[in-house]
Formats: sequence, C-alpha cells, structure tokens
Amino acid sequence: MNPKTKNGGHRKHSPVTLKMVAEYAGVTPGTVSAVLNNSEASRAFPQRTKDRIHAAARELKYRPNFMARSLRVKRTHTIGVITEEIGDPYGAMVISGIESYLRQRGYFFLVVAHRHDRQLLDSYSHLLLQRGVEGFITVDTSIREMPALPTVAIAGHRRVPEVTNLVLDHKMAARMALQHLTGLGHEQIAFIRGPESSSDSVDRWGAIVEVARELGIQIRPGLTIRPKGDAATPEMGHFSAQKLLARNRPFTALFCYNDNFAIGAILAIQEAGLRVPADISVVGFDDITAAAYGNPSITTVRQPLREMGKLAAKTVVGRIENGDAYISEIAVKPEFVVRQSTACPRALLPQKKRISAPIQLNEQNLAHE
Repeated sequence: MNPKTKNGGHRKHSPVTLKMVAEYAGVTPGTVSAVLNNSEASRAFPQRTKDRIHAAARELKYRPNFMARSLRVKRTHTIGVITEEIGDPYGAMVISGIESYLRQRGYFFLVVAHRHDRQLLDSYSHLLLQRGVEGFITVDTSIREMPALPTVAIAGHRRVPEVTNLVLDHKMAARMALQHLTGLGHEQIAFIRGPESSSDSVDRWGAIVEVARELGIQIRPGLTIRPKGDAATPEMGHFSAQKLLARNRPFTALFCYNDNFAIGAILAIQEAGLRVPADISVVGFDDITAAAYGNPSITTVRQPLREMGKLAAKTVVGRIENGDAYISEIAVKPEFVVRQSTACPRALLPQKKRISAPIQLNEQNLAHE
C-alpha cells in the first residue's frame, strides 16, 4: 500500500522528495535538509520538530538521493580504507574505530583488501578514486607514492610526502615486555618474529634488538625464528613454537610478534607436555579480544587499536573539512597488560619430556635464522 499524504490521499509510485517530506511535516525543505543531514543549523530547531521530521521521513519511506546531493555540493563524504585483509583481529579492531568516528560525522567508507598483491593494491586505489572518495586510510599497508588525496597510514612506516603515519612507539613497547620478563627472572628468552609482509615487522624487531642490547639481554639465533609467508595467524605461531621446541635449546620465556602467534605457540607448548607459564612464559602483542579469553589468558603489549582507528579517521576528516596542517607522524603510546601467561621461571622439565610429544613440522612455513 502506498503511504498516505497528509490530506488522506494515496501517494503514487514515485520517488519521495525532500519537498514532500517538508509538506508532510509542515516545515520548509531547508529545515528538513538540515535535520536529516544533522548539520550545524539543525541545533536551532526544537527536538519536537526534529522528531516530527524524522517520523515523516520514515512514514513516507524517504531515501535521500546521495548521488544528486554529491553532485550539488561536490562532496561524497566517503573515505577509502585499504587494508591487508578483512576479518583479521588487528584490522577488524582498527576498522571498528574508523567506523565509529566516521559514522558520527556522517561519513561513509569503502573497504578493500589487497592481500599483499601490489597490482591489486594499485588497482583498488584507482577504483576508490573513481568512486569519489575524499581521503584514504591504510591499515598495515606500505604506501610507495604520494597520494592524490589526504591520507593517513596506520602502521605504514614508510616516509611518503603528504602521508600521515600513525605509528606505535615500538621501543617503549619492547621495553615494557622485556623489562617485565627480566623482572620476573627470565634470562633465556625466545622470539617469534613477524612475517616479512607486515609493515610493523622491521620496526618492531629493530626496537626489540635495541632494547635487549640496552638491558643486557642476549638474543640467541637458536632461540629466534621468523615464519615465512604472509599470514600472522595462530597456525604460524604454532608451527614456529614447535620448531623452537624441537631445537632442544632451553628457554623459559617466549616473546611473540602478535597475539595470534602467542595463541598458537601456547597450544604447541602444551602439546609438548609443558605448562604455560609454569615452564614457559609467553608474551603477545596487540591485545586482540581473544587474548583475554585464552587458557591461560595472554600477557601482552596493548595497542589501542580502536582508538588508533578513530584517530586516523579524525585526522583525515580534519584535513578534508578544515584544511588541517599536514603532520608527518603521530606516535601512539602502548600499554602493558599482565595476565596469566607469564610468571617467574622454574627449573626446566627433563629433556626427554620436552620432546616426548610427537612434533610435526611444516618446514616450508618456517625460515631459519
């Protein structure tokens, strides 16, 4: 059934216009536009007027003509978000923060995932430009060329003109984790490094090496491993920890590139008949949601991922709307969250018990140091 007009008749099948909503609500089209777009001018209207306009729009099933409005004001209020992969815990939390801020400001966003395919990344960038985006936010993606629009790179690291890099203070993060472990008495510390594809890998590992040197911690090649491939998944953490255990070089603590690796590593340690943290303490990185609910829950370096997403969105919108000055880098401070996966070291279990559980390795997925 067609919605009735205010005088009781039925509206024909035709697009509902702003003028129709205004007539139905008994206000001017300008008032309807201000209220439905939540503009600054809408603050001057009483709440009962706003409620009446929203009720009229719902009853008439009014749908704004977004394309027509975009052509009229030469704005799309759309941001292009370029990420490594859709659905991974890190990216999902960052994008959640982006969405939260943009929604409050009346912006849309389009998300594309390049999966480390450089050709696909270039193609998506052009595609988003054709869709009329007004700015870019990249997540764990290295940008090589100066973009045509205001751009914020979350964990981009590469210095590119006109790109604001939003980066974690990795040296502070490394110091928090390593001081926590040495404070508990750990000396034999193993490391699972990040994959080459992740833009954080080089900076994070460089910070760990630097802080370890300052603290007098020896980084042993036999206790360090770097997975091959692009995936920073629990599976890769599992493979890496299996490899470390199979080397039969004792260690009492393991510092993982991210929480996904830590989750997989804990499983491998437990499968080998060892306990976390009684035999081996494990530290992760990121503080994804799953880190708090594992068995044991994971001690980790917290990146404020949602806040980073909000800050990136705020920065790019500020450049678009207010002409805010370009900032080359915004540093974000980490936090350290102590949970159940770390404790003071105990004597290692007998050597034969360490390797009593069968260990199946996928050597293609691991790189030797």
